[in-house]
Amino acid sequence: MKYSLLILTICLFLSGTEQARAQIRLENICSIYGHEEVRLIGMGIVVGLDGTGDGGKSGPTIRALAAAMKAMHTPVLDAKELGNAKNVAIVTVHATIPKTGLHKGQRLDCYISSYLSAKSLRGGRLLITPLQSDDLNNETVIGTAEGAIVIEDSTQLTNGRIPKGVIIKDSYFRNEDYLKRIIDVSDREPKIRLLLDGPHSSFISARAITERINEAFEFESFGQQHAKAVSPSIIDVRIPKTWQETPIDFIAEVLDLKINSPHSMSKVQVNSKTGVVIVSGDVELSPVLINHPNLQISIGTGNAVINGATFKALSDGQSTRTTSRLDQLVKALNELGVPRDAMIEVLRELARSGKLHAIYEEI
Repeated sequence: MKYSLLILTICLFLSGTEQARAQIRLENICSIYGHEEVRLIGMGIVVGLDGTGDGGKSGPTIRALAAAMKAMHTPVLDAKELGNAKNVAIVTVHATIPKTGLHKGQRLDCYISSYLSAKSLRGGRLLITPLQSDDLNNETVIGTAEGAIVIEDSTQLTNGRIPKGVIIKDSYFRNEDYLKRIIDVSDREPKIRLLLDGPHSSFISARAITERINEAFEFESFGQQHAKAVSPSIIDVRIPKTWQETPIDFIAEVLDLKINSPHSMSKVQVNSKTGVVIVSGDVELSPVLINHPNLQISIGTGNAVINGATFKALSDGQSTRTTSRLDQLVKALNELGVPRDAMIEVLRELARSGKLHAIYEEI
């Protein structure tokens, strides 16, 4: 919507009293090294297609079907006998065991994708297919997949899902094996390794978390520190002797610790197509005056006078900060009904001029 020239002056300040920050559990921003999902993969055969399979001229499909029939005690003497098998397709099968693990007899969903020239998997059924981990050097069969394929997207007929189509044949998360993956015993004392999530990885966050862990277990430290930051995203934590028989309990205690809102890199992400603006972290602005065809924006340190009109600062008068918050600017522009395209142009200019102290990204 076009509108007449508007002269707008916004002088922004942070209030003198900071809002209390919410406390965040470490489990929401950290993970344990070795505590990870397990991806299962396999290749199988889908049958029962309505003439939309790979076709009788597909050598790999015919050979795979012949091998499957032989395994089911129905050998094929000549592959040419399967030349009209248009209702068959070779597919890849993928499934993911969650971090918390699954055990023998439990089920999970799997996802099916056509591997060759099938036109559609609608109406097909996956023959029983062995699945192994994505470590192809380990040929242990962890589960098997089988069942009717559900097409979830009508525009992607060669991809589907089998709800609860995988049954676990081997408990991948046995207690002793699992502990070996998450606890490092190479040193004199066992330890775990905390991995900070990407958005929260920083020297400041690593220091804050280290201090919080050492404070929590100070009564067991005997003058030693249990936690040590080794990088912006890695913190090693020694397991105290009183917890070494129950390491899972110790991990639970660590992940249940809370810190004030963790530091994260200041970032502004703008989607120019949808007009969505995402501001993360404390994004600050230096004093600056921006002229726009429809706007004049002054971000400064006090009240301003333009064309004889006095514009009062958005402040309680107690702040001594010389920088302002971007979220305050965006909020003010929204309240004044400034169009998104104009707002995005303002953000671009702030980033180009170096007055916006954050990473600026347009997607």
